[in-house]
Amino acid sequence: MIAVQSLSRHFGSIKAVDDISFSVNKGEILGFLGPNGAGKSTTMKMITTFLAPTSGTATVDGFDILEQPLEVRSRIGYLPESSPSYKDMNVFDFLMFAAEVRGFDGDERLKKVKDIMETCNLKEVAYQQIDTLSKGYRQRVGFAQAFLHDPDYLILDEPTDGLDPNQKQEVRNLIKRMGQEKCIILSTHILEEVEAVCTRAIIIGEGKIVADGSPEELRSKSQLHGAITLDVAGANLESAIAELEKVQGVDRVEKLIAQDSQKDNNDKKDEDNELARLRIFPMCGKSIAHDVANFVHSKKWVVDGFTVEKGDLNEVFYNLTKGGAKQ
Repeated sequence: MIAVQSLSRHFGSIKAVDDISFSVNKGEILGFLGPNGAGKSTTMKMITTFLAPTSGTATVDGFDILEQPLEVRSRIGYLPESSPSYKDMNVFDFLMFAAEVRGFDGDERLKKVKDIMETCNLKEVAYQQIDTLSKGYRQRVGFAQAFLHDPDYLILDEPTDGLDPNQKQEVRNLIKRMGQEKCIILSTHILEEVEAVCTRAIIIGEGKIVADGSPEELRSKSQLHGAITLDVAGANLESAIAELEKVQGVDRVEKLIAQDSQKDNNDKKDEDNELARLRIFPMCGKSIAHDVANFVHSKKWVVDGFTVEKGDLNEVFYNLTKGGAKQ
């Protein structure tokens, strides 16, 4: 387990991290989510002992970051932001150096480096100077040094930064495989990353934790959660909205799209064949899908689409980090 206890870090009068606490278990992939400047990287630097906290502490596998920093460092793999490395070294030499620092030597050291280069697809640039690599390859080198010693705890700061879509998918698959047995914290401001990889997410804003839960639990905070998006024809639009608002559990109905279909070549409009996309919002805590479906069926409207919305993580993120609705 990684356990963070009342952790704070101040830079003068600025509270970069403000009294946060959370824990992460093995088998969990925690997304540390927040806008730029929210305190994500500062928190990671404290957990990995690269930055001392102003107050509070954290433990990794039971070892305290303040009292036993070397024990903590030996148990983690850390990919810092922007993947720093010795750019005048080639990839192979850098990883051999990292393996030596981690305590490997002889044949074991060479095997570790070869295996991680295979895993991270670095063989073709093995003897290329790091400074000449693309951003994507430099990010892979950072991954390789973090995973080299097969740590139980991984701290990854913006792990897919600079990768193309195919590389991002490879990295996400790798993280998900590792997450079955390891304890992983990854920071990101990419909401797609959280939904694709993480089993749990913490949203941090202005140094404070404002939400903590699974992606599904966070989406449930969205006003869209449980709403119905309905594409319907064969109904008078204004009448349809008024009737739908009377269905049990419905809070309100919004018109998203309305377009008159053409009855003939003279562009004669027929309001009874109006095409519409409506969004039907439930009252708090109500499930309305069944009642709405039965009502639409009873009206014999032509339905082109009926979607139960899961909720919009972008909306939740914005509200929680821009002074909107609070947890």
